[in-house]
Amino acid sequence: MKRVLIWVLSLWSIVGIGWSRSEDGLQELKAKDRLLSFLEKDAVSPGANSLMIPLTLIQGAASKGAICLDRTPPGYHLDRGFGSGSNSWLIQLEGGGWCNTVRSCVFRKTTRRGSSKFMEKRLNFTGILSNKAEENPDFYNWNRVKLRYCDGASFAGEGQNEVSKSSIIGQRIWSAAMEELMAKGMQNAEQALLSGCSAGGLASILHCDEFKDLFPSTTKVKCLSDAGVFLDATNVAGGHTLRDMYRGVVTLQGVQKNLPNTCTSQMDPTSCFFPQNLIANIQTPLFLLNAAYDAWQVQESLIPSSADPHGFWRDCKMDHSHCNSSQMLFLQDFRNQMLSVINGFSMSNQNGLFINSCFAHCQSERQDTWYANDSPRIGNKAIAASVGDWFFDRTATKAIDCPYPCDNTCHNLIFK
Repeated sequence: MKRVLIWVLSLWSIVGIGWSRSEDGLQELKAKDRLLSFLEKDAVSPGANSLMIPLTLIQGAASKGAICLDRTPPGYHLDRGFGSGSNSWLIQLEGGGWCNTVRSCVFRKTTRRGSSKFMEKRLNFTGILSNKAEENPDFYNWNRVKLRYCDGASFAGEGQNEVSKSSIIGQRIWSAAMEELMAKGMQNAEQALLSGCSAGGLASILHCDEFKDLFPSTTKVKCLSDAGVFLDATNVAGGHTLRDMYRGVVTLQGVQKNLPNTCTSQMDPTSCFFPQNLIANIQTPLFLLNAAYDAWQVQESLIPSSADPHGFWRDCKMDHSHCNSSQMLFLQDFRNQMLSVINGFSMSNQNGLFINSCFAHCQSERQDTWYANDSPRIGNKAIAASVGDWFFDRTATKAIDCPYPCDNTCHNLIFK
């Protein structure tokens, strides 16, 4: 089992010992931001042969109300396709958590997750965005786009907060970006794939059918959600950390009006922000790529610092190999809940699955997990091959791993 990804997580940043309440809250936001940066970005520095794609800001977006939290224009990175992929498009929605309070949205405005002023001017395209056949066999020559995330509600917000002076209108960013890309040739697409990681993986679920509706019926359109199956789970103290967060996101950012009526007609808006209550009604073919022990959910939903004030879970949280038998049973219950959630979804012939028993997050964007000699596998098939087989209808792909610790191909995330 490969354990090469180690991140130094300062305990002081998490528990805030010695700070005032105000500074403690700021340090916690910074710690969460650092965690996201590690989980959702290729941790390997760009090499000499890296594909660095420039940022394009959407001109005129402001006139459509499509702006980041700090009112700067949204942006994307586009690498043009070539050869047989010239009329095929892959849209990757960036992840980066959410902001559920005025304070967290104000902080977000000072980062690349809330302002294009702080976005990288050039981005390394790797994994599913690579332009090399040996790294990305099925999509390497497509038009590949990375849509930057600067709203904090998975491109689904539709509101204005006067207290924070923030524009929270991610839905308009989505619409403006799609309009621009259609004008740049996507309207002629023969095939298209909407993808996304983490909060972007949730966004790919939320916008999947909307994406399909952009194209004529002759265009082959599918969606991929990577690390987007966020569960309405109970934390180690019996609370519902993620539900509480989502309630704030939905309320503060006016998400309700952009949630599917098939869900909101039967459930409360917060419940309809959870993928488990959405995937059954998605009409477009959808592929769910997820680690059964999703690293972000373990850190932030199942074992947040607030639920473990005495640090009983700390060693287990940082390194799963340090979990005792009762702690591992709790994590196995989380995996079982995930499998239960996707059970009905998996029955549809048009859908695909790759649920590996790893402690990982965002496996399509990293080259080492997407497609490499030692990348994760289920049944000796890598993630890239599984997604490709599903998209091109070469074979049905419903891959579900055996429980931990049976998989020795994982690239597990270890925190120190």
